[in-house]
Amino acid sequence: MALEEFEKEELSTREKGIVRMRSITNYGMGIFLVVAGFFFMFPTKYSWEFLSRYDPVLIKIFAVLCWLYGSFRIYRGYKKNYFRD
Repeated sequence: MALEEFEKEELSTREKGIVRMRSITNYGMGIFLVVAGFFFMFPTKYSWEFLSRYDPVLIKIFAVLCWLYGSFRIYRGYKKNYFRD
């Protein structure tokens, strides 16, 4: 079986369920990380007491990393490319 034939092969019901579950997980974690990035980048008066103990530059860097990784997780959930090598 050639590689092209394998890529066009239909997924089983179990594999479709796994793809759906992983996609939802990636969307959920991506949204959570993007929101966490906003929490760290723009702290409220309630969270400022906790965040004021740390270096503001590192907090901003961490917020940007949360945004980047959250965006990647959302993209990965959108592409649904789980059974490809």
